[in-house]
Amino acid sequence: MKDKSHKYQNLMKLLKVLCVFSFLILVSCSKKDNGEIHPTKGSITESVYASGVIKSENQFTVYATVSGVLQKINVTAGQTIAAGQSLFQIESDKAALNTENARLAYQLSNENNRYIQDKIAEMETRVQAAKDKLALDQSIYNRNKNIKQYNVISEVDYERVELAYKNSKSNYEAALKQLSQLKSQLKNEQSRSNINLKINEKSQSDFTVKSAISGELFDVLVKEGALITPQTPLAIIGAKNTYLLELDVDENDMVRVKLGQTLIVTLDSYKGKAFEAKVDKIYPIMDVRSRTFKIEAHFTTPPAKLYPNLTAEANIIVQTKKEALTIPKSYLVDNQYVLVNGDEKRQVKIGLSDYQHVEILDGLTAEETISKPK
Repeated sequence: MKDKSHKYQNLMKLLKVLCVFSFLILVSCSKKDNGEIHPTKGSITESVYASGVIKSENQFTVYATVSGVLQKINVTAGQTIAAGQSLFQIESDKAALNTENARLAYQLSNENNRYIQDKIAEMETRVQAAKDKLALDQSIYNRNKNIKQYNVISEVDYERVELAYKNSKSNYEAALKQLSQLKSQLKNEQSRSNINLKINEKSQSDFTVKSAISGELFDVLVKEGALITPQTPLAIIGAKNTYLLELDVDENDMVRVKLGQTLIVTLDSYKGKAFEAKVDKIYPIMDVRSRTFKIEAHFTTPPAKLYPNLTAEANIIVQTKKEALTIPKSYLVDNQYVLVNGDEKRQVKIGLSDYQHVEILDGLTAEETISKPK
């Protein structure tokens, strides 16, 4: 009986301990559920969110300037490309015929030009003869003009000499004009046929699509036999192993973004890692469709391997403050009040903020307790 009584007493003591322990847990849980906390001191960083993609330096899409059937692809994806290298050949039989026709016209014009050159040589002889005749008649006219006052020459003879001089002068001027016209005609014929040939040669060369820069061919976007136009993207080319970040920033945040600011970048391809970059270009015009501004940044220390069009997210650091008094954003009421000592609503002045915390500048101390709004 004593053993049973002793066991019963021990059991009751154990139940009392469990009840006290359960009560403490309930009290503790109740306090936690109430969400009462103290403001904390620490560093807070204000940042601006941006998202975008990785791009190769000088990355661009290749287009043709003419329409036609894609006859041959001269390159493959991943290949290193030199500036001026042939990438694609578009069927150009008609352009080749036009060029040959222009070349024949140019050769024919050269033959015609030789005829014009002979006419020019002949006209130059006539000009020289007219010039000599004018010099002679002018000399005779000047002598007779000087002696006319002495009545040595009759009026009729003087008028005859004067008329001869005037005729010689007119003939010389007409010869000069004809010579100038022939030279202009020769120059125009040569220029016209030469320009026409160059236009056709350029038109034919447009059917060979070449690379504008040296770099890497990331992708070929078409297949042989396809009908292409100047609006058809053919390939993507960029600088080899040199990458940048092309990011979009919301118009509401753009005023806080400046050149040289640091970015903390995360990539889906490198989960759990963050990389540092710097803002080095801001495009000063907003995309009216997305209501965003485009910026470019370069990695301070880039990841080991990158590819074009990898998605990226970044926080552009606007300002960092140490030893700031902060509370979670979820404890703010209407972005300007906190609940102190249970349900006392008090106005506070806020400063920097990040995605989780906000700085308290005035209205609250580190020793006070605040509650989470329900």
